[in-house]
Amino acid sequence: MSTPQLFLSSGDLVADRRYEIARDLETRGDLAAAIEVLVQTVERAPAFASAWFALAELREKTGDRDGATHAYRCAHDADGRLGAGLHLARLGAADASAAMAGSYVRTLFDQYAPRFDQSLARLEYRGPDLLLAAVEAACRAEQRKIRFGSVLDLGCGTGLAGVAFRPFVDWLIGVDLSEAMVAEARGKGAYDRLHVADVMEFLASEAEGRAQFHLITAADVLPYLADITPLAEATARVLSPEGLFAFTAETYPGDGVRLGDKLRYTHGAAHIRGAIAHAGLSLISLHECSTRSEAGVPVPGLVTVAMKTFPEGGHAPNSR
Repeated sequence: MSTPQLFLSSGDLVADRRYEIARDLETRGDLAAAIEVLVQTVERAPAFASAWFALAELREKTGDRDGATHAYRCAHDADGRLGAGLHLARLGAADASAAMAGSYVRTLFDQYAPRFDQSLARLEYRGPDLLLAAVEAACRAEQRKIRFGSVLDLGCGTGLAGVAFRPFVDWLIGVDLSEAMVAEARGKGAYDRLHVADVMEFLASEAEGRAQFHLITAADVLPYLADITPLAEATARVLSPEGLFAFTAETYPGDGVRLGDKLRYTHGAAHIRGAIAHAGLSLISLHECSTRSEAGVPVPGLVTVAMKTFPEGGHAPNSR
């Protein structure tokens, strides 16, 4: 997915009009004139985030890397919802591990929600099906029934994973940062409970309440997280004995974490294995897959299933 153009008004009608003129000049191919108008615009309205962001994009297109970096930084300081921090990280001007602001993610998916499923269909998205197949295989390997009492779907989005897992679940909870995405998920009728919340904050609250889930899923959530170790640790705290944690990730040939050109994090297999081990979980499976395609080319990914076991590695008595 490409980032939609979010317009944030400056509150100054003249500045907003100049922004529109600059965009029109851009569409007509006159980038130099568009840049000149945008420079005048931000001089008039120094906190106009959308104008700074547009100026950064045009400067980058014309090869002015330093100018683009300055404009992205001004856009980021004015309003984090545009994702300028990610572009700073992409240009090597900011820490990539802290670049994915919650306000940006929430705004991005609030915008996408009405057309999200259609967009994923065009990308041949298959994350929930791959995740379900991996969980089914893990259950067969552990000689257990493919049935779960309580399931938590992290970053549930519009509910595609919930629909896939619903036939195998007694009680299904979904949580997502975007209120608009949760509204779409509610319309599918697959969940028993839905929450609008930050995933990490929700897991912390569930741990305080001593909640335990038999399965926790995260389909297409990791691309919006850098180090996944905190997520694995938080998940482990609310898993029941022999509970499963299943998730998909995008990957690359390295071992760590990288911010890709599409402004999504890609995770090396070694990083995922390390996060699972650090959280005290046992890795059941980690397989290469592709949850979606870009321009007809499969995006490299991983599907992982881990289990909560006792410290000695044994299983809970009479739990199968």
